Amino acid sequence: MKIYEIREMSNEEIIKRIEEEEHNLVDLRFQHELKNLTNTAKLKMVRRDIAKMRTVLKERELEKSKSEKAN
Repeated sequence: MKIYEIREMSNEEIIKRIEEEEHNLVDLRFQHELKNLTNTAKLKMVRRDIAKMRTVLKERELEKSKSEKAN
């Protein structure tokens, strides 16, 4: 997932997507342990997508707090 796609989402959409991706990550880890996962790079991609989404949420939170302090 590209960062510009994440920035177009609302906070609620991002939070929902993070939850989905975390469940997906757990499933991928189980598959990896059972030797059923053929593309192990998916683990890395999902972890990075979760990190990107959390980063965007944190940026928005900091931006909001800065604007509140300015007022």
